[in-house]
Amino acid sequence: MRELERDSSDKPACARVAVVGRGRLGNALATALANAGYEVLGPLGRGADGAGAGAVLLCVPDEEIARAAALIEPGRPVGHCSGATGLGPLAPHEAFSIHPLMTVTAQGAEFTGAGAAIAGSSARALNLAEELALGLGLRPVVIAEDDRPAYHAAASIASNFLITLQAAAERVAATAGVDRELLAPLVRATVENWASMGAERALTGPVARGDEATVAAQRAAIADRAPDLLPLFDALVEATRSLARAGERPVAPRREARAA
Repeated sequence: MRELERDSSDKPACARVAVVGRGRLGNALATALANAGYEVLGPLGRGADGAGAGAVLLCVPDEEIARAAALIEPGRPVGHCSGATGLGPLAPHEAFSIHPLMTVTAQGAEFTGAGAAIAGSSARALNLAEELALGLGLRPVVIAEDDRPAYHAAASIASNFLITLQAAAERVAATAGVDRELLAPLVRATVENWASMGAERALTGPVARGDEATVAAQRAAIADRAPDLLPLFDALVEATRSLARAGERPVAPRREARAA
């Protein structure tokens, strides 16, 4: 995959950007764009038309994208930040999208080094999305329209579902008098191992070792102390068994995303 670096000598496709939406992402992107040297209008409240900007970036919920786009006067590029949504809701504008592959909390986000799914309805719009991504320190990748649901599902599994899983671990640990802070180093090391070695090589634990007696003891503890988590535990044990056996099967071919 080819990574791009921003050339500061190039004339920017757009120097003034209006950010519409005062949620977590709108605030974080407005701050980051300003720090990157863009003149930023906003974050503006929902319903703003972004007057005076060369491009408008909508940081609104997916179901509000079309309504927000309809308020923008035609003649300038309009983009959104949804990972799962295509460019259709932005019609008839020259459309682009940029979805930072990064979690954003009330404290903000660090975008540098993260990925970003981008798209554009024209060469100029795609260039703008790429420029904004690189200006934020992101690594832009063009995601095809029909691949966006799968891309976004992967992001949800990697981030949202990981938190759900850690919440379950925290609950069970608490029954043994173990605090979240003691689990955190294990989680960090596990993620780093996965990032550097891949899932199959990073996998450890009783399922990977084939220690079924320990797995059975764990299951009994879950049934006793957090019975509502038993279906999740069983599903994860089975999925982990499959992962442990994955090296014995041919790997299915994957579709390559295209670097911008």
